[in-house]
Formats: sequence, C-alpha cells, structure tokens
Amino acid sequence: MKIQQVSAKTGLSIHTLRYYEQTGLVTPIARAPNGHRDYTDDDVYRILFVTHLRTAGMPIADIRRYVEIAQQDSSTVLERLHLLEAHQASIEQKIGGLRQHLGVISRKIDHYRETHKNQFRHRKANP
Repeated sequence: MKIQQVSAKTGLSIHTLRYYEQTGLVTPIARAPNGHRDYTDDDVYRILFVTHLRTAGMPIADIRRYVEIAQQDSSTVLERLHLLEAHQASIEQKIGGLRQHLGVISRKIDHYRETHKNQFRHRKANP
C-alpha cells in the first residue's frame, strides 16, 4: 500500500510516517521496485500501535526500545511486557490525578450553579 493510503488510514501525515521510520519508531518499510515505500497491513497495525503509545505519553526512547526488541525473537517478550506494564502504571497514575482534578472542578461547577440558582430565586422573590 502506498504512503498516501497509509496516511489516510492512520490519520498521520506523510511527513510523520517518514519521521516514524527515520527515527526508528517503526521498523523500516519495504520498498517497491520504483523505490517507493510499500506498506503492509502489519506495518499499518504497528504504526497505529506506536501512535497509541505516543498519544498515551510514552517517551520516544521507550517506544524506540520497544520497537527494537519487538523485532527480535520471543526471548524479549518479558522485556516488552515490562515496558508496557510500566507505561500502563504511568497512565493509571495520571488518570488518578486527573480524576482528582476533575472532582475539584466538578465541585466548583456545582457551587457556581447553586449560587446562580439562588441569585435567580432571590431576584424572582424581590422584584
């Protein structure tokens, strides 16, 4: 599949797809006889997985390491597992913090709604 098709499927720009390959965030893409990149469905799957890792805040160095060891045999499964578990724990910690912040914001919203409602009642009672 051509890079334009992969761009459409992944939502990533052509520049980003090239960047991912150049920086080792994805394995090198096979080339067609004319020298153009020729992506497979597996390539697209790996690109989407890397995109999820990036969006979820995994550092580029960790993604690069993951991609590097994922190309090796099954002896690296435990290291891959540890990398993903560490990132999962990091995300869960961030979600916990966000929930706490959301609770504070929600209480403030409730306060303002109640204040507004009381002001409206007061105006209605005292025209």
